[in-house]
Amino acid sequence: MATRPISDLHDQAEPQAASWFPMVVIVMAQILMVFNVSSLQVSIEGIASSFNAAATSVGTAIVTYSLTVAGFILLGARIGEKYGSRRVFRMTVALFGGAMALMALSRGSTTMIIAQAIAGISAAALVPTLVVLVADNYHGAQQEKALGWLSGAFSMGIVLAFLIAGAFSTWVGWRFTFALLVALAAAIFYVSRKLSPIRRQPGVVRIDKVGVVFAVAAVFLLSIGANNLTKWGPLLAGPGAPFNVFDMSPAPIMIVSGIFLVEAFFVWSHMRQSSGQTPLIALEVLETPHERSAVYSIFMIGALGSAVTFLIPLYIQVVQGRSGLQTAVAVIPYSLASFIAAVLVVRLFDKLSPRRLARFAFLVVSFGVALLGVVIRNEWGTFMVILSMILAGLGEGALVTLLFNVLVTAAPKKLAGDVGSLRGTANNLAAGVGTALASALVVGVLGTGVHRELVHNPTIPKVLQMEVNLDSVPFISNNQLRGNLSQTSATPEQVEEAVRINTEQRLTSLKVSIFTLAGLALLAFFPAGGLPEYVRGEVPQRDSASPDPGKNRPVLTW
Repeated sequence: MATRPISDLHDQAEPQAASWFPMVVIVMAQILMVFNVSSLQVSIEGIASSFNAAATSVGTAIVTYSLTVAGFILLGARIGEKYGSRRVFRMTVALFGGAMALMALSRGSTTMIIAQAIAGISAAALVPTLVVLVADNYHGAQQEKALGWLSGAFSMGIVLAFLIAGAFSTWVGWRFTFALLVALAAAIFYVSRKLSPIRRQPGVVRIDKVGVVFAVAAVFLLSIGANNLTKWGPLLAGPGAPFNVFDMSPAPIMIVSGIFLVEAFFVWSHMRQSSGQTPLIALEVLETPHERSAVYSIFMIGALGSAVTFLIPLYIQVVQGRSGLQTAVAVIPYSLASFIAAVLVVRLFDKLSPRRLARFAFLVVSFGVALLGVVIRNEWGTFMVILSMILAGLGEGALVTLLFNVLVTAAPKKLAGDVGSLRGTANNLAAGVGTALASALVVGVLGTGVHRELVHNPTIPKVLQMEVNLDSVPFISNNQLRGNLSQTSATPEQVEEAVRINTEQRLTSLKVSIFTLAGLALLAFFPAGGLPEYVRGEVPQRDSASPDPGKNRPVLTW
């Protein structure tokens, strides 16, 4: 009977424990990338003020970074195989450092977005190499711990970034954070020279250029369409749409076109593999329902996590007018709980199956986020708010490590780069979609609420509404709103009424958005049922002749 091994990372005899030095370098690189996005999130108000731009322009920069990574990460994995993962690791760390230098020196939102695009290209090649380095250096139980620390590094990076970037943003300026990242990139580049070289395959790996075009175009069309669905119109083109197609909004057309290109990508990949050529991604990593369920779950929790970590800083800084450091302290319970769960969840692998763990974790996330929507008020530091953040963080952290382990242990070691690129594509596409979804939700609900308040408001006349265009004001602080109104004919009474509307409707839009995210987490409960039912020590071999690998006889491989 032909079988495909679950992983050739798990040998019959447990190898001698390897040095943890490579893991230190890997974690440093993971923290470097996390620091970049988290620093943008915690410095929203400072960056927007220095550029004299709307706070949502920082969200555009985050989306640009995430989409660039998601679009090019499959290509990045093949480049690592072709030229050697260690070499690509060092080159991309250096390029990422250059992007951070450009961020520190930027003078406008355009330069910031360009810097984030360069950082995204660097990360697209860097992310797959992290998984390859883990697979090459660690095996068995040590590899499980390494994957847990790699997943936990994401959450710990957020904690450190929010503290450090928050302090810098409050006391000396946000640019110093990105200058620090330049120094961190230089340190990683220096110490990574001691990593063992990984054999490259220059004559074997041929990059699928058609697949690259399909993947990049699909990611960008899907993400841009989803990001602008509210602004451009869900069906008919609105006034904000850049163009229309027979009066139809370009947003749904982009989404449909993106889905079509995803299907075309997989058809093309099957054709290429059938002809003996190398596809852009090894289709074996998506061969079973277990792996497809893991990828779907990774996307869901990634989108939810990025939406939460975008909404909370946006609200605290812009609506409540608090500093970056205060924002960091507010988000720490969520990130710290996520880190703890990511590192410790491996201890449950021999007691609970991935299916049960994932379903329970999604329920915890849904309950925690819903509780946050119930208890959140303009006063942030209440016990129930902190508890809800901790619950949501615990569920997210457990899912990140669990789902990563399911993918890695389901594929041979030679496909580690493909697993890394698949996880990176799902994570970064989810981050872009999650941030875009959060932004669209709060702006859409805000616009509806403000418009409803203004329709029959006797204090603010129609003339003033037209003069200021209050029903299309983006997320700005009350001080900024007062500054805008000071240049109009508004009386002090009208100014205070506008500030009241601004304050109340932003809280309402946040609560509605949070409840929506809780509902999405709950919807992931049943799809997570596609994950494996085995526990450690009962991992089934995969029988190529069987349509359901879970029905094969279990063997002790972990």
